[in-house]
Amino acid sequence: MTRLIDFTRQSRFVRHWFGPQTIDHIRAFSAIASLHSKKQNSILASYYRGGTSRALLFHRKDLPSDTKDWPPIFLGTIGAPDPNGRQLDGMGGGISSLSKICVVAPSDRRDADIEFTFVQVGVKDDRIDYSGNCGNMSSAIRPFPIDTGLVRPSNTAGLNTTVSLYNTNTQKIIEATFPITNDGSETVEGDFAIDGVSGTAAKIQLDFVAPGSSKTGKLLPTGNTIDIIDGLQVTCIDAGNPCIFVNADELDVDGTLLPNETDKRIDLLERLESLRVKAAVAIGMANTTDAVPPSIPKICFVSKPASHKILSGETISADKVDVVVRAISTGQPHRALPITTGSCVSAAARLEGSVVHNCLSAGSCVKQELVIGHPSGTLVVGAFYDDEGKLRKSTVYGTARRLMEGRVFWK
Repeated sequence: MTRLIDFTRQSRFVRHWFGPQTIDHIRAFSAIASLHSKKQNSILASYYRGGTSRALLFHRKDLPSDTKDWPPIFLGTIGAPDPNGRQLDGMGGGISSLSKICVVAPSDRRDADIEFTFVQVGVKDDRIDYSGNCGNMSSAIRPFPIDTGLVRPSNTAGLNTTVSLYNTNTQKIIEATFPITNDGSETVEGDFAIDGVSGTAAKIQLDFVAPGSSKTGKLLPTGNTIDIIDGLQVTCIDAGNPCIFVNADELDVDGTLLPNETDKRIDLLERLESLRVKAAVAIGMANTTDAVPPSIPKICFVSKPASHKILSGETISADKVDVVVRAISTGQPHRALPITTGSCVSAAARLEGSVVHNCLSAGSCVKQELVIGHPSGTLVVGAFYDDEGKLRKSTVYGTARRLMEGRVFWK
């Protein structure tokens, strides 16, 4: 191509026989070819499933030292923004639970082995949100440092090892406990299953240590178990991430709606978003509704136990759950339940008069571990308070798996 273009620039013969328009076309084609011959950018990365989410995981050392240079990498590798909402040109999956990134590094804290920053990436827009943590992806952070040699497991094969994780978004510690193999790598095989993910895997225990006040400074940011916001009774709670609960009856909706049904209720989604941003201002997360982060606080509508169909087509009977919860994440109905939202549900269940507490039976109100019904099935989350009424920890069980490692490309 270069020789042809040089020839056309120098040769009167070509101009004479092919004319100036042909020369212009060749030059234009050459410019386009040159543009498209530019090499893509690439960076080392791993791709993990954590709970019911997936994310790209980067070593902090592989990213630019200036965090201001991160957004183009995150957007390009995930495939955002995509006005079609599919993220086909990247590693994202078109919904909030599949449009995530985690940045991992060794920690110099005495109480942590690893620290990580969670990043929620927009789907249709170019928002990069560092405001909250992702509980599902926290379960993937625990094998990553062992898989990549950042830490060594402390126990022998066949036993559980615990890795302490420091989440920079919430400035909280998460203790991840899981089994290891003879060579010190993670145990992948197991008989533990989570709803929303096919198959079984090794069981991971996540203990969110003192999860209250992750972003607002208080377990109950307003000091109340019930507030009236936007004309509705709500409970605002901060246990892992801030969350807003409203009773489905107050919204005049079926509390067992599935995501595709909720998606059709534009009026409902708009009302919930209006409530969410007003509640965010009320709990001190932002000074104005326009400044509220897209990912937190989460908002959910809650209802009493009821038999209902889930996404698999199966029916969950009312006696198998303590409460039914439908979460909205970055404006989209969640297909399962964010782990940190589950922490908030379980914590609120023990607070008399809260929206969640009012949906429970007398027996469920005193349970330390709550069975929460969500669109893909159920999730068990424990909330453990001390004698003084302080939330000591939230516990949840999950699975995770390394899917890919290598280089990821962006333009």
